[in-house]
Parts: sequence; structure tokens; C-alpha cells
Amino acid sequence: MNRIGTWVWMCVAMSAMPAAQESQAAEVAEQVATLLKVEKQGSGHAAAVPVLKSLEQESPAALIPLLQGIDQANPLASNWLTGAFEAIADRTLKSGEKLPQDELEKFALETGHTPPARRLAFLWLTKIDPTAADRLIPGMLNDPGSEFRREAVQRLLDAATKATEAKDAPRSKELYLEAFGAARDPDQLDLAFDKLTEMGEKVDLKKQLGLIPGWWLIGPFDHRKGIGFDAVYPPELEIQLDKKYPGLEKEAEWVKKESDQKHAILDLTKLLAPYKGSVVYAYQEFPSDREQTVEIRVGTPNGWKLWVNGELLFAHEEYHQSMRLDQYRVKAKLNSGTNRILLKLCQNEQTEDWAQRYEFQVRVCDATGTAVLPAGGEKVSLK
Repeated sequence: MNRIGTWVWMCVAMSAMPAAQESQAAEVAEQVATLLKVEKQGSGHAAAVPVLKSLEQESPAALIPLLQGIDQANPLASNWLTGAFEAIADRTLKSGEKLPQDELEKFALETGHTPPARRLAFLWLTKIDPTAADRLIPGMLNDPGSEFRREAVQRLLDAATKATEAKDAPRSKELYLEAFGAARDPDQLDLAFDKLTEMGEKVDLKKQLGLIPGWWLIGPFDHRKGIGFDAVYPPELEIQLDKKYPGLEKEAEWVKKESDQKHAILDLTKLLAPYKGSVVYAYQEFPSDREQTVEIRVGTPNGWKLWVNGELLFAHEEYHQSMRLDQYRVKAKLNSGTNRILLKLCQNEQTEDWAQRYEFQVRVCDATGTAVLPAGGEKVSLK
């Protein structure tokens, strides 16, 4: 269904309304539909400007239709609809009228709505109901909206800190375990992991993040004078782990390496020589029990390319930048069965101290950051 077609629901709702309300609802639906047509490069803008000004003068009855419009909107149209929503809500409060509190709460709690629309409803709900955050956030540990989940996890972490300060070690551990099981953001997972480790609790951070610690590596191949990024070396044509190929200074062969670092970083400077002006390939097979779309999230300060099942999905040639977990997010379709993940990592020839890092890390997860594990593995559950 296209964005404009989603407004059929308005016809059903209007059939039960008095004539005046039906007319207003129809007008709001038409106005929202106009704003949904706003696209990049000015498309739809001319028609939207007068409609926005008119829509901003509507009654609070327009608020929920605007939220439903945001559900269907592209990012640009969403900005227009959000502006209209906030103008109406702000004017309503300043005039002493009431916002539709029950409807806003219901909308915020319905996970079928998009996170931006739900968040907008929640923020305005908290303006009129000071109890809303304390009532609702604790129940959002498994919410698909990352901001809601993060707030819920943060409350557990804060409570665990207070339990620690009160010298209630069993309660503190219980709360940190619950936070670790629910968290998706790496910083919150790191905090819970560190605290649990200090307490002697063994939890699997790599598994919870969906990190891939072990890789088949081959190299170095020639990247002197920058030739290697576009050069096609044998691993791009075939994956045969028992074969050797001419390398930068000697024969290159596949070797299996596994990271023992917290975030599964593999430091290539410690694994091969020479590493300057070189190309290294990393390969791993990822079994999936079904077709699914995932995010392959890569961190590296080096130039790199990514293939999944032979299809080039991403290429980025930049060197000696910062590196962090989830630095790059690449959508990938996994097939049912074995999936082939191939990375190409390039290091240039700069000799400065700050230009020596040659490393990478990879995790596989869904759009919320929840780990997607190889078939046969279980997602971490500590509840």
C-alpha cells in the first residue's frame, strides 16, 4: 500500500461521526496526504506550504492523524508533519485546553507504529502527565524502539549502582544481569559486562553483541602506491581455503585466527608482515536457518570492501580515521543455509605513528542491534 492509500482508514472512522466532525476529519486527512507528497529537491513543497499553515491551526483532534501520517512519511515529510503536530500541541497547552492524553499514551505503547511517531507521542504525553515516564519506561525493556529500550535499561543500571552503594550485592548483580540481557547499545552492554565481571559472573559479551571473533585470513597482497583497493586478487574470484597464491613478498595462504579481545578486534599488524602497503582478506561462513535481512556492522580505520555470497555490498577507501563498534552499518540478505562473508582490508604506506593501525571487528545483528547468531546458536537470555 502506498502512503496516500493508507488514509482509507479515515473513511471508516468518518462514517460514524457527526457531519461537522466528519468534514473536519476529511479536511485533516487531505492536508496530511498533501504533506506526505513532500519529497527531496523541492517536490511537493509549493503545495505543502499553505497546507502546513492551515494545518497548524487545527484543533487537537488532528494530533493522532498527524502521528499516523508520520508512520507513513519519508524523513522530509515527517519533519513537516512533526512541525504541524508540535504547533497544534503547543498552542493547545498555552490556551489551557487539554491534549488527548489517553490517545497519546495508547499510541506511544503500540509498537506497530514507527519509533519517531511513538516518541513524539510519548514526549508530549510526559508534558501533561508527570507520571508517564515512571509508569511506562520500566515495561519497555524489550521495546523495538531503541530510545525506549535504552531508557528502560538505563533505569536498571542506575538501580544497580544504588544497590551497590547500599552494599546489596545480590540485588546489584540481579539488576546488572537483567540490564545485560536487555541492552542493545554497546556502551550499556560494556558497563554491565564490566560490573558483572568484577562480581565474578561470566557473561558472553561477544555473543550478546553478535561479534564474529574468528576469521580465515590471507595476505598480504600488494597495495603499494594504492594499487590494491581496486586490484582483483584470487580471494575475490574463489574461496579455496587449502590453496596458496602469490603474495606481496611470499606465498600467501589461509590461516585461522581468533580474537581474544573484548570487542573481537583482530589486529593485523601483529598477524602479518609486512603490513604497510598491503591487502588482507578475511573470510567466514555464517549459517542461517532462514532467509533474513541483517545488518553487518563493521569497525575499522582502514580502507575496506564487503561481499556477502559474492555480491559486493560496500566499499570505502579511507585511511587512519577513528575506529569504533558499529562504525559502518551495511544491510545484507542472508540465504537459508551457508552464507559467505568476505572482507578486503587495505593499509597504505604512511609511516607516522598515528598511521599504524590495521585492524577490524564485525558483528551481525538486526536493525535494533539484537545479535543475529549463526544457526544452531542461541541468543543470550539472562532473565
